[in-house]
Amino acid sequence: MTTIAFDTLAYVKRLRDAGFTEPQAETLAQTQAELIDSQFANKQDLKKLEVTLKRDIELLRAEMKQSLAETKAEIIRWTVGAGVLQTALIAALLLKLVH
Repeated sequence: MTTIAFDTLAYVKRLRDAGFTEPQAETLAQTQAELIDSQFANKQDLKKLEVTLKRDIELLRAEMKQSLAETKAEIIRWTVGAGVLQTALIAALLLKLVH
């Protein structure tokens, strides 16, 4: 079902003109046509690829959202921790200055 046109009749004629027998030329032409058909993607192949790519993109998007959420949570933990530590240090210095 490929859109590639392969003229097997012309191919058989060229092979015969080159010295091949009729059965040899027909066999080679048929084999060549099958090889060409098997090497090119058809609409069904492209549709399967599209579905696979869409699924992979959605999975990647979900993984990225998860990773960003984890990174955000870690940044918040570090920021809050640094704020608490800074507050404790300032309080300790102020207490030391007062006494």
